[in-house]
Amino acid sequence: MKRGAGISGSAKKTFWLTTMMLPATVWLLLIRYLPMFGIMMSFLDYRLPTRKMPFPVNLLHSPWVGLKNFSFLFTGESLNMIRNTLGYNALWIVLGLVISVTFAIMMSEITRKFMAKTYQTMMFFPYFLSWVVVAYFLFAFLDPTNGMIVRAQRSAGGAVIDWYNTPAYWPFILTICSIWKNTGYSTVLYLSAITGIDRSQYEAAAVDGATKWQQTLHVTLPHLKPMIVILLIMNVGKIFNADFGLFWSVPMNSAPLYPVTQVVDTYVYRAYTSTGNVGMSTAAGFLQNLVGFVCIMAANSIVRRLDPDSSLF
Repeated sequence: MKRGAGISGSAKKTFWLTTMMLPATVWLLLIRYLPMFGIMMSFLDYRLPTRKMPFPVNLLHSPWVGLKNFSFLFTGESLNMIRNTLGYNALWIVLGLVISVTFAIMMSEITRKFMAKTYQTMMFFPYFLSWVVVAYFLFAFLDPTNGMIVRAQRSAGGAVIDWYNTPAYWPFILTICSIWKNTGYSTVLYLSAITGIDRSQYEAAAVDGATKWQQTLHVTLPHLKPMIVILLIMNVGKIFNADFGLFWSVPMNSAPLYPVTQVVDTYVYRAYTSTGNVGMSTAAGFLQNLVGFVCIMAANSIVRRLDPDSSLF
């Protein structure tokens, strides 16, 4: 009797847990897995459906074009945007890692709780701002007629820079904007990992005569290594994806800046708005995800060989 009651209780518990998971499971299937059938459009000459020919019928009757939809991503002009996408992401992964870990370690040393919470809030706040807000905030400084920096240049008698028509400065501007907006989020993640470190390890290191730098090197960083590796692998998986809001809104879609602000996402959007070819945009998205998957698997394989305990799987 007791054994049967235990099985019944376990089954009841499993039922209620499954019921709790059901909404999230349905959402995952509908939003994440069902749209994967749209990958077929990458290989079809697909046009927007009409009333006479709805989406499923139109999909089945679209002619097969193979890899033709991918060809526009490898023309002379598109090679520049691929270089920009990979270059910016590689730079920002390295800078974001170094700056976020450094800030997290510095903030962990703040003894006054009020000041620590204040700094965390100030650093985390830009993460919630829209790129449109950031773009107009930057425009207040770089406006060619009334910008604060332009006015300062005029007052000093120096040459006035037409920022939105001079590509040379924008790799630095975009880098500063990206780091300023996203560093706070990563810093909080690393800071949460630091607060979970047993303080007795620092006390033991101090008793042995370790300086603050040595404590950071031999206590803090080894405990941060698993989180650093996980975030690094996830960021490498997005190396072929660009932040559309950053590259579209912040440069104000200025055509003279395309050589340094054109990335995969903005290039695909401009190509779609000019041609209306859904297949090309779907092919670009499919290629981005495929490259991201390959990068994640490669990075995880390298980490697993160097340190199996830090790999994702």
